[in-house]
Amino acid sequence: MRRNALGPERLALYCLRKRSYGVFGGGRRPTFRLGRVGVVVDAEALVRPVVEGAGFELFDVTFGPGSGGRRSLRVTVDRDGDLDLDTIAQLSDKIARRLDLEGFGEDRYELEVSSPGIEHPLKTPAHYARAVGARVRVKTDEPVDDVRVHEGVLLAATPGSIELDVDGAHRAIPVAAIRSARTVADWSAELKGSTV
Repeated sequence: MRRNALGPERLALYCLRKRSYGVFGGGRRPTFRLGRVGVVVDAEALVRPVVEGAGFELFDVTFGPGSGGRRSLRVTVDRDGDLDLDTIAQLSDKIARRLDLEGFGEDRYELEVSSPGIEHPLKTPAHYARAVGARVRVKTDEPVDDVRVHEGVLLAATPGSIELDVDGAHRAIPVAAIRSARTVADWSAELKGSTV
């Protein structure tokens, strides 16, 4: 399991500066309306080239309520190896410059750039593929092998199903049956390895 340089908890969100934005447009991809009528922006499409160009994987982009009544554009990134606050800050600067170039509307928002942390949701096929070998907790809509909550080591992930080792037994779970999934940390092992 990869470890962040700042320890087991999620890296502190790095709020770089306030930027303007419009009303969240919804949908699977984070889109929002600018102050100009009829202009919709795909936030993921704006930040993906910056993130990938800097050598990171774009883990997630969300746009929603933030602190103090302002909205937040949250960009979650990952990469092999350590992520530290200085690295996140440099990437945040690059993303902010890209957003400035797009000339956003009149409203304000906070840009938050962070790592997914040790425990994080699994939403896409790439998330599952990257988590193979990690301990996960999966909740299903309908019982699979008479249970709805499955916790074990993720052995394999295909577009149609995932395979877990649950206490020595192999369990195949169809992707269509999954309500939610996330990685689960063994905190006792993490704390033993901690230098704090």
